[in-house]
Amino acid sequence: MSQSPSTPLIENHTVDYVPPAERHGRARDLFTLWFSTNIAPLPVVTGAMVVQVYHLDLLWGLLAIVLGHVLGGVGIALASAQGPQLGIPQMVQSRGQFGRYGALLIVFFTALIYVGFFISNIVLAGESIHGIAPSIPLPAGILLGALGATAIGVIGYRFIHTLNRIGTWVMGGALLAGFAYIFGHELPADFFTRGGFNLSGFLATLCLGIIWQISFSPYTSDYSRYLPASIGIAKPFFATFFGAVLGTSLSFSFGAVAVLATPEGTEAMAAVKQATGVFGPALMVLFLLNIISHNALNLYGAVLSIVTSIQTFASTWTPSVRLRVVLSSVVLGGSCLVALSASANFISQFIGLILTLLLVLVPWASINLIDFYLIKRGRYDIASIFRADGGIYGRVNPHAITAYFIGILVQLPFANTALYVGPYANYLSGVDLSWLAGLLVTCPLYYCLATRGQSSEGVQGVLGLAE
Repeated sequence: MSQSPSTPLIENHTVDYVPPAERHGRARDLFTLWFSTNIAPLPVVTGAMVVQVYHLDLLWGLLAIVLGHVLGGVGIALASAQGPQLGIPQMVQSRGQFGRYGALLIVFFTALIYVGFFISNIVLAGESIHGIAPSIPLPAGILLGALGATAIGVIGYRFIHTLNRIGTWVMGGALLAGFAYIFGHELPADFFTRGGFNLSGFLATLCLGIIWQISFSPYTSDYSRYLPASIGIAKPFFATFFGAVLGTSLSFSFGAVAVLATPEGTEAMAAVKQATGVFGPALMVLFLLNIISHNALNLYGAVLSIVTSIQTFASTWTPSVRLRVVLSSVVLGGSCLVALSASANFISQFIGLILTLLLVLVPWASINLIDFYLIKRGRYDIASIFRADGGIYGRVNPHAITAYFIGILVQLPFANTALYVGPYANYLSGVDLSWLAGLLVTCPLYYCLATRGQSSEGVQGVLGLAE
């Protein structure tokens, strides 16, 4: 698609509504975004856990991987399909469910998660750069990785989609070449028999795939909001679903295959390099580039969340491109200070903290999807979302807040995280079923509260999308 004045390279919107005249793009851009984004070291290492931690064999491991991501992919796809219909970021849309000030709670948690993953990924990028080119000190590698991600995040939406269109062919082709190399050479005698079926391992892998997909929900529609509303629901749903499910399933499976193709106990990324032979060094470089590209999404989401928080208290303020650059620089500087002073096991500790915070995302995702698809059916008053008093949505929606906190509380007994282990967490050998409790309670609870509390005036007040 050629460059035009209406689709500038550097994005000129932040958290404001994207008018119909500025909509552009195609549904398949969502496929390439979520496919390419998920072909990265973290999902590969996580996939290796299926064999190394959960002790499943190849057949049962692949079945659990695919099934988990298929189930979780429904959630991320439903969230993505909201973007073209509303033309606003996901966190701003939450004001239509939680109220103008009520949405601040989830915005805060989301910003914290984004920044956490941004820091973890710049540390990982720095380690990768140092490993590929030992002459580059680790601190310099961290700075290079951070600056690369920041440059992409500042340019914004259009450039992120462009990079991932390219990345789909490059990373997808590289991963397929890796699979071909592994299966084209002699496999260990226990390749198909190492491990076996165990219920706890199967369920843990299944849950891992579901939680993985849910974790993307708070910013999914940020990357579909520029698409024309006429594109409908089905096209963005299926493009996101197949991109996310195929990308993550391939990466998880690649991690499992790589560790099975090497001696038992080999570290995951070392196994990838060893199992892929001559392709190994090239794969490491490509993974590095994808870490930087993917990390731009974390920075982009963090900045949008921060801007959303500020604008909550200044309804007439329209953030500028310059402010987005300034906030990106602030996040960059603070993240680099944390990353440069990080301990050797910083990534595992920080990821543990972030995964604990995912407990707050399950109830939010439940409320978001129930509200959009069953309560308001995609009809939101955009003008009210940006009004100082919250318009028809008010400052705080007690029904959403009540369902949200109850949804968090019911998860705690079943949670199995680095920071907290619930009393029933070991019911199935440590499988974290907290997300399931959150979904089963929050969805019907919010639906009942919202429909019982819906006055005829409120229903009539939802006038549809603002033009």
